Amino acid sequence: MAVQATLHCLTGCAIGEVLGMVVGTAFGWGNLPTTLLAIVLAFFFGYSLTMRGVLKAGVDLRTALRVALAADTLSIAVMELIDNGTILVWPAAMDAQLGDALFWISLAVSLAIAFVVTTPVNKWTIGRGKGHAVVHQYHH
Repeated sequence: MAVQATLHCLTGCAIGEVLGMVVGTAFGWGNLPTTLLAIVLAFFFGYSLTMRGVLKAGVDLRTALRVALAADTLSIAVMELIDNGTILVWPAAMDAQLGDALFWISLAVSLAIAFVVTTPVNKWTIGRGKGHAVVHQYHH
């Protein structure tokens, strides 16, 4: 269950990260605004994916948002910390452009490392009835 929860989180984070990095890089933004956009979008897409499933269960928008916040905040935060931290310490990754292999390789590797680190976090929270455990009552 923790792997599945982390894959869910990774999907939202990856969509947000890639979109944020692509937009920021394409507009020639600096590293800080590009990274901030990527983080905001990672949270947005991560929460949105959870909310989509919860809303399908017939709950109201406010409840779906609460469930998403409870289920995903720690997972996304850890994933973003590890993902962006990896890119930050990777030589020249912060300056890579969309057409550079380094841009895509460092992003893919950083997300893979974030997945490995975040899975035990999700296992820990699920084991305590928190995190993605709160979502499962809405899946039928």
